[in-house]
Amino acid sequence: MGVDPGLTRCGVGIVDGTPGARPQFVAVGVIRTDPHTEHAYRLLAIEEGLGEWFDHYQPQAISIERVFAQHNLSTVTGIGQVAGIAMMLGARHGIDVALHTPSEVKSAVTGSGRADKAQVGVMVAQVLHLAKAPTPADAADALALAVTHLWRGSAQNRYATAALQGRSSAAVARARRSAAIARAARSRTERQASSTRGTRGSS
Repeated sequence: MGVDPGLTRCGVGIVDGTPGARPQFVAVGVIRTDPHTEHAYRLLAIEEGLGEWFDHYQPQAISIERVFAQHNLSTVTGIGQVAGIAMMLGARHGIDVALHTPSEVKSAVTGSGRADKAQVGVMVAQVLHLAKAPTPADAADALALAVTHLWRGSAQNRYATAALQGRSSAAVARARRSAAIARAARSRTERQASSTRGTRGSS
């Protein structure tokens, strides 16, 4: 599942496939909220909308556009909040949660990190064998995010998992060494105490 976070329009796209193979289009849509509605209720509507997508399609991973600072603080704040909702839902469902930068997505789909939205839409349509680019751009971006994660994110997740396992193994080894040192220290203390008692008893 790809999510292009936005408070007014939140793009959602679903693709199916395996790393190295051409992805298959499943579904795409946009969750919309009214700018005149109270902010908290707009976030609630997006959470409920994304929840329906989760329940219906049961994705195995969610790919979300990484939020960058923009000149319009209110805009970037809303985008960040929606991205947080998507991340939370992914964690709640126990699936992989990945963040991809816009340039990373553009590079994966078009071959250029400087491609514009129109170019991204055209390439998404070609990759997924669609008759035309999905509209609005939020929908095309969501599919591009899903495709990017399928092509690149899976390998990143494997590397991250391996690194985490390596850190866990190192932590276990350190804990075992610490326990062995503690046991040796206790043993020395007990021997010293026994020797002291023996000396007192013989005098």
